[in-house]
Amino acid sequence: MKTVIIIPARYASSRYPGKPLVGLRGADGVTKPLIQRSWEAAKAARGIAEVYVATDDDRIADAARAFGAEVIMTSSDAENGTMRCAEAVANAGLQADLFINLQGDAPLTPPWFVEALAKAMETSSAACATPVVRCDAQTVSHFREDRRHGRVGGTTAVFDTNMRALYFSKEVIPYTPEGDHDPIPVFHHVGIYAYRPAALAAYQGWKMGTLERMEGLEQLRFLENGMEMACVEVDGRGRVFWELNNPVDVERIESVLAKG
Repeated sequence: MKTVIIIPARYASSRYPGKPLVGLRGADGVTKPLIQRSWEAAKAARGIAEVYVATDDDRIADAARAFGAEVIMTSSDAENGTMRCAEAVANAGLQADLFINLQGDAPLTPPWFVEALAKAMETSSAACATPVVRCDAQTVSHFREDRRHGRVGGTTAVFDTNMRALYFSKEVIPYTPEGDHDPIPVFHHVGIYAYRPAALAAYQGWKMGTLERMEGLEQLRFLENGMEMACVEVDGRGRVFWELNNPVDVERIESVLAKG
């Protein structure tokens, strides 16, 4: 399958304005903007035909072009990253068997997450898919700490025995009493989506539903409209996965980058 990655990025985030341009220091001491770290994560995946940054902001576009990214300009009307990806595909006339949305705030995404997602879609009947990774104790602790302080942190996922998504939430689901669990029954939703072209087209025709509005999670629009989304379990291989949702996450992500 021809697979194309699109990285949606907007400046006017309600929780963290200007987030794509926030600097992140790596193990070599070099600071690069978040959008570049995410683009480099996308470029590291094998089997990808093209990688684009999709944005409505000239500051992000200029920064992306400066480090060598191909940019597709979109409108400021896109409600979320999936809508921005759909608009980018239409605006640029992109043709592919599979479009992958790698969120611009996920610089710690390992390349094998993307590769596993694309491989799963080769045999899956689902119209779209997203990776999940079993949480370690540190990640669950971060989730709970964020909720205690009223911060919206990472997203968790639950799915059926056939790995079909049942629900996604910014709460820690399923409920698990604090203490030792082996294995920990909480799955961190990874901010990547794979869509067949028809799924993106259908998404554009749907209105935002109640669950999506309450949770602020774009993938719930697929579930609310009865479209099957496959969850693909990926192996973190001991690497901590964390998205940049709040200013406090900068230190968390830099601590991981520092390890190389």
